[in-house]
Amino acid sequence: MKLPYNLRDQLKIPLGLLLAENETDKTNIQKHLSENSYIITVGDRTTEKMIGFGLIPSLQIIDGQEKRVKCNIPKSFGVLTTLTCDNPAGEITTHSIETIKKAFTSQTPVRITVNGEEDLLVIPVCMYSPDNSVVMYGQPNEGLVIVKITPEIRNKTQTILNSME
Repeated sequence: MKLPYNLRDQLKIPLGLLLAENETDKTNIQKHLSENSYIITVGDRTTEKMIGFGLIPSLQIIDGQEKRVKCNIPKSFGVLTTLTCDNPAGEITTHSIETIKKAFTSQTPVRITVNGEEDLLVIPVCMYSPDNSVVMYGQPNEGLVIVKITPEIRNKTQTILNSME
């Protein structure tokens, strides 16, 4: 499914709370987590930052790029399950969705390495994640977005996915 041009501006609006870059520290992030939060990170820098804070994501989705430039893949601290999928830029593939679903039934921590681009995978992650999930991803040049999964978030992301071609 490809992202139509008319949805691009809508996806620039954070799905959840935006923590400014200078406020993105362990203390501020922990305020938005419960004891049993299933932490999900989408993006290399976000994943690396959470691991650095000692907040090991249950699911980590990376692509080896930051702002479309190759970067060092974050160290896989304690990862028990590794999966891969192909997902071209500006798309969400069926294979990616199936890999995400599989990740939610795998032993954690799980890391999905994407051949292509992981940005849009926030959408199916929000749709299929467990109820106690908190999804984190970077908002370019602004900070960290923290999304607590609710029925409203699931509906919003389902609507976005349904709008893709």
